[in-house]
Amino acid sequence: MSRSFPTPSDLPDSATTPASPLIDLATLERAFERGELTSRALTQTMLARIADPAGQGRNVFIHVDAPRALAMADSADALRRAGIVLSPLHGVPVSIKDLFDIAGEVTRAGSAVLDDAAPAQADAPVIARLRRAGAVLIGRTNMSEFAFSGVGLNPHYGHPLAPFERDRQTVSGGSSSGAAASVADGMAAIGLGTDTGGSIRIPATFCELTGFKPTARRIPGAGTFPLSSSLDSIGPIGLTVDCCVRVDRVLAGLAPAALQTVPFSAKPLAGVRLGLLRNFMFNDSDATVTTAFGHAVRTLEAAGAEIVEFTFAALDRLPEINKIGIPSIESYAHHRRLLDRSGQYDPRVLFRIMKGETVRASEYIDLLAERQAMIAAAEQAFAPFDAVICPTVPIAPPRVADLADDTAFFRLNPLILRNPSVINFIDGCALSLPCNRPGDAPVGLMLAGTQNRDEAVLALGRRVEAALRTVRTTSGLQ
Repeated sequence: MSRSFPTPSDLPDSATTPASPLIDLATLERAFERGELTSRALTQTMLARIADPAGQGRNVFIHVDAPRALAMADSADALRRAGIVLSPLHGVPVSIKDLFDIAGEVTRAGSAVLDDAAPAQADAPVIARLRRAGAVLIGRTNMSEFAFSGVGLNPHYGHPLAPFERDRQTVSGGSSSGAAASVADGMAAIGLGTDTGGSIRIPATFCELTGFKPTARRIPGAGTFPLSSSLDSIGPIGLTVDCCVRVDRVLAGLAPAALQTVPFSAKPLAGVRLGLLRNFMFNDSDATVTTAFGHAVRTLEAAGAEIVEFTFAALDRLPEINKIGIPSIESYAHHRRLLDRSGQYDPRVLFRIMKGETVRASEYIDLLAERQAMIAAAEQAFAPFDAVICPTVPIAPPRVADLADDTAFFRLNPLILRNPSVINFIDGCALSLPCNRPGDAPVGLMLAGTQNRDEAVLALGRRVEAALRTVRTTSGLQ
């Protein structure tokens, strides 16, 4: 397997590995504007962290072209000196999940199966938009093979780890495992990921970050190795809701939004009505999650939100309706041309793909019809609320060692995917926000809406984030 990484000798003498706190995009923008920071200096710092032998850069990244990243940073700095700023991402290092086409690079999708594939001939549309926005492409991040796991393990390229209890090796979550770990370890300011059943929101949760899964058709998916064409969504992982807003608008081809701040108020959620979704979202939850989420709910109520518990009756049928799974069916249709190399697949991924082999066309058509009916039902069930909340993931991140045997993996993987995958099935959009107290196990609060409610969910996310500051005031993310 051909892989490329920077080493300390590849970087200028000024490149070090500082232990500075993570910095959100609004703070970076101000530092750029004041001349306190250059894109080259920031990119050097992040490349040094990737190259640091004491870090986990080799598990987080599959490919890094340091000279090209530095050249992009230099171009961004030159434009800024000339008074040209292309977007709020101008000069910002962004990591790219290894299933997006970048011209001249191999798209492996985290798999050894595609290690000898031809380099991409053109950028995926989202990569082209990042380039036009002046972003620095810092490298390609590791992921669950073919994006088919919520855990984030990869037997080919290593297992990116979450910051929590690093010495115990807790997983960073999948499938955008490297995307989240790159941000959490200060190797990128933003991670570009995909989300088919939670693959942005799960790693955002496990790495105590913020992740946004948009309505699937909001962002063009061409040039992206597919898992499920019906469910795949493209979005960002960052430190704050504002970070996600800035990236989402670039990815969606929209004009940059003016920076919005939530004025200080004891009641930042006054007049907001949130639905607390109960259907099986709390089943098998561990005490860490229920305690942290319960405290977050009380915090939101104290901030002025009206929180109403409700059940979405149609959702109770989801486990039976989707027992094979749209991703298994649609991924088999794509992978059947690669299965002569089945011995090179992660066996756990191959098992899930092969579940789609015997599904009849009539069964698939019926499943899609059932999905459309549930989307319509969700529009009605969610309508009384500004947004719906529940825990993003019902358990704290497990250790790599906890997933060593298949029995444990096939028990925990669907549990980790369960809550966020509901929003994909109903074609919705959702944020995951960290809601645990500093030092505790990471827990995410999911704020969700139905299709095309992206702008409303992001705007409300700013207010929810402001309310949760009372929980997270010493987390270093304010």
